[in-house]
Amino acid sequence: MKSFFRWSNEAGYVSKNPAAKIKEPKAGKRIPKFLTEIEIEYLREACTSSLEKALFEFMFSTGCRIGEIVTLQRSRINWLNRSAIVRGKGDKEREVYFNIRCEIWLKRYFEQRQDDDDAIFVTERFPHRMSIAQMRYIIKRISKRAGINKTIP
Repeated sequence: MKSFFRWSNEAGYVSKNPAAKIKEPKAGKRIPKFLTEIEIEYLREACTSSLEKALFEFMFSTGCRIGEIVTLQRSRINWLNRSAIVRGKGDKEREVYFNIRCEIWLKRYFEQRQDDDDAIFVTERFPHRMSIAQMRYIIKRISKRAGINKTIP
């Protein structure tokens, strides 16, 4: 209604906007969606390859966004303190830490890889840096196998 009267006033159909002083309700803050412990375990069990296990454990233990993981290079991983330097929103760098389980699966995944690409995760066929869409597809595939219908970002 408020937009309609504003337009009517600006177009000259009404001389005064009767809705000008009406305040719009504030949009409530949305509560973030999260996974329960049991859902995380189901996802963990649904991972079949070392790529899936390494990707899931890295996402879970670091809390990184997909875009941060896609741009991450192997050379940016510090194995001594189990950390990695990722480039996030606004092109800002930050250090993230991962747990021992993640370290184990990352090392297994790297041992199985037969390429020289510096990207942390590469495609299975013709290895090259994985795109955001490809990574999302893998995550959706894992969640479908686990029977979880929540959107996993």
